[in-house]
Amino acid sequence: MTKNKALHTEENDINLGGCSMTSVMNVIGGKWKVIILFHLRDNTLRFGELKKRIPKITQKMLTQQLRELEADGLVSREVYAEVPPKVEYSSTGLSDELRPILDMLCEWGQRQRRQKP
Repeated sequence: MTKNKALHTEENDINLGGCSMTSVMNVIGGKWKVIILFHLRDNTLRFGELKKRIPKITQKMLTQQLRELEADGLVSREVYAEVPPKVEYSSTGLSDELRPILDMLCEWGQRQRRQKP
């Protein structure tokens, strides 16, 4: 069980101030997870393709974030028995529930960029 999964109980939410947003941020918080989920929302991508779409993320950080997202059930990882091994990442039904939120965040960001001088 990941440390994130340990925080997904109502009892732990109450212990952390009664706010379920704490659980949300433990799963999708940070600099990269929402960006990764955004890129996977309509796509099945290999690691290298994700890395190209997010050029500022390091390989180590992308690996770590994908593992955490997979452990939390937001990303599916499929390994094909080939040489060299082929691994594809895609969104899950659980992460698809975040689609409206990701769309709203994207729209908000676009409005903010247009408003800046």
